[in-house]
Amino acid sequence: MSTLTITARGRITLRKELLQHLGVQPGGKIVLEKLPGGRIEMKPARPTGRISDVFGVFKKDNRKPLSIEQINETARQSWAGRRRG
Repeated sequence: MSTLTITARGRITLRKELLQHLGVQPGGKIVLEKLPGGRIEMKPARPTGRISDVFGVFKKDNRKPLSIEQINETARQSWAGRRRG
């Protein structure tokens, strides 16, 4: 069990081992849920978006989408250029 100190501003700092246990990096977010008896449950905030939210993020106007063959060829050329350089 960990004991935390509350600052004059009402803030607490979580120790590194607690952040690691939660899988939260500095700057990350956590969710607190109030439970009966004055208890609080803390868990990492997880993204609530859907995978479909990112569809089209790289789409350019007035451009035809590349085929998988074109993408693979571009990747091969890029890889070959790196190996030579």
